[in-house]
Formats: sequence, structure tokens, C-alpha cells
Amino acid sequence: MNNERRKQLRDLLERVEAIKSELETIHDEEEEYRDNIPENMQGSERYEKSDNAITSVDDALSNLDDFISNIESAIE
Repeated sequence: MNNERRKQLRDLLERVEAIKSELETIHDEEEEYRDNIPENMQGSERYEKSDNAITSVDDALSNLDDFISNIESAIE
């Protein structure tokens, strides 16, 4: 791989890492929201939706980690 394409990949990595950081913030906020739902509502639809959203964001973060790792390997 030539230097120009490596630079393009590094630039892409920077943008993806910024997106990952934003997604982590959203994850933490949603987790805090879910954790503050009163105990008597923890079986509610609201709780379940929040819990499902957290799981989906966890999956997205994992996929981003894989993406970042693969791009880093391509740059080497």
C-alpha cells in the first residue's frame, strides 16, 4: 500500500474513532437513564426498550472496534 492510501486510511480512522467516542457517550447516558428507572418499573416496556438500545449500541461499538483493528492492520 502506498503512502497516500495509508494517509487516507489514517484520516478515516480518526473520523471513526470520533464517532466511536460519541457512541460511547450515548451508551453511557442511556445506561445511566436505565439505571435510574425506579425498581417498580424495571420490568416495564420503557426499561426493556432502554436495555435493548444499550445492547444494540454495545454491538455497534464492538463492530467499530473490529473495523478499527482491521483498518490498522491494513495500514501496517
